[in-house]
Amino acid sequence: MWSRRTFLRLGGVVGGAVMGVRASGLDQVAAASAAVADLTPEQAAQDEFYWREIQSAFTLDRSLINLNNGNSCPSPEVVHDAYKRYLDFSNQAPVYHRGLIEDNIETARRRLAEEFGCDPEELAITRNSSESLQIAQSGLDLKPGDEIVSTEQDYPRMLTTWDQRVRREGLRVTLIDFPVPTTEQDLYDRFEQAITPQTRVLHFCHITNRSGQLFPVQRLSRMARERGILTIVDGAHSVAHFPYQLRDLECDYYGTSLHKWLLGPTGTGFLYVRRERIASTWPLQAAPARDNDDIRKFEAIGTSPAATKAALNEALAFHQAIGAERKAARLRHLTMRWVDRLKALPRIRIHSNVEPGQTWGLACVGIEGLDARAMQDHLWDRYRIIVTTVNRTNATNPEYAYQGLRITPNVYTTLEVIDTFCEAMEEMHDRGIPASA
Repeated sequence: MWSRRTFLRLGGVVGGAVMGVRASGLDQVAAASAAVADLTPEQAAQDEFYWREIQSAFTLDRSLINLNNGNSCPSPEVVHDAYKRYLDFSNQAPVYHRGLIEDNIETARRRLAEEFGCDPEELAITRNSSESLQIAQSGLDLKPGDEIVSTEQDYPRMLTTWDQRVRREGLRVTLIDFPVPTTEQDLYDRFEQAITPQTRVLHFCHITNRSGQLFPVQRLSRMARERGILTIVDGAHSVAHFPYQLRDLECDYYGTSLHKWLLGPTGTGFLYVRRERIASTWPLQAAPARDNDDIRKFEAIGTSPAATKAALNEALAFHQAIGAERKAARLRHLTMRWVDRLKALPRIRIHSNVEPGQTWGLACVGIEGLDARAMQDHLWDRYRIIVTTVNRTNATNPEYAYQGLRITPNVYTTLEVIDTFCEAMEEMHDRGIPASA
C-alpha cells in the first residue's frame, strides 16, 4: 500500500516542491489519493497537499472566485479534453463516427449504474435534471382530480411542469411549505399530513437547490408505496455530491444533472426509473411500442451530440479517483470553514442545517438587514466573487420567508478562496454595502 511518505519520495520532493498532477493524468490523481489512503475521509479533507494536487487538474480563470458551482461546474481538463476529442472525431464523418460513439455510450450507462447503485436497464442518460424529471412528470397517466403533493421550495421549472398539466388536464397540485433549516422528521410529518385519498404522486427534492435541505427520501418513498402513491425525486444536487445508492432510496423516479457535482460536460444528466415503472411511463418524444420496456426510449431525442455523453466516462473516472467519501468530506470541510467563521457574527443567518450528515457543499447564508441581491452585486463588483441569491421573501407563509446567498464550492476551491469570501461577508456585516456598489 502506498503511504504518504512513499508518494512524496516517488514524486521527487526537492526543497519542499511537490510533484504536480498533469491535468490530463487520471493516474496522477489516483496516485495522490493512494497517498492518503491511510487517512480517514475527514483527515484527508484537511490535507492541503492532497487537494492542491486535485486542484491542479483544472484549468480555471483564477481572476474570478466561483462559489456558484451548484449551477454548473468546470470540468477537470481530462474531461474537457475527452469532450473535445469526441467532438473532433464525430466531425470527421458525423453520420458514421457519431454512431460509433453512441454505441460506446453503453459503457457509460453500465459504469454510472454501478457507481450510483441501480441496474443499467433502469438508467437513461439525459441532458439534465429538468429533462429527466419532466419525463417522469409528463409520462404518468393521471386523470382530472388526481393530486400531486410537492413543496413551495421545489425547483421552479418542475413546478411549472406540474402547473401546465393542471391547466391542460385538471390535475390538482398541493404545495407544502417549511421553515429552513428544519429536520427530516418535520418534512416527513408535513408530507404525511398533506396526503389525501386523491394523492397519486409525491414530488420532492433529495436536497433543495436553495438551502441544501435534506429530505428523508427512503422513508417518504416507503410511506408512499404503502399507500399506492408514486414518488418522483429531484436529485439535481445530490449525485456525486455525497455518497448514497439509488436502490436504497426506494423511489420510483430520480432525475439528476451530471454537469454539477460529477463535473461532467454541460448538458448531461440521467433518469432512474424503477424497472416495473418503465413500461407504463410515456417518453417525452414518441417511441415505438416495441420499446415499451426499454429504458432507452427515454433517450430518443433525435440527432444530438454524442460527445457529451461519451465524456461522462472520464468524469466518472475522475470522481472515483478521488473517492466519494473523501470528496464529500472535503466539500463539508470547505463549507464548515466559512460557516464556523461567520456564524458568531450577530446578524449572520445560516439557513441550512449544518449538522453532520445534513450538509456537504451547499449552504445558504444571509445578513439581517441587507438585501441578498445587493450583497451578490457587491461581492462581484468588489471581489469578483460569483454567488447566486436565494429569495423567499414572497413565501406563502411569511414566517418561512428568508433570503441569502447560496454558497457552493467544489473540489478545486482553495482555503484562500473561502477566507476571501469570509472577509467580504465580515466587511458587509460590519460596514454595510457602499452606496456606489
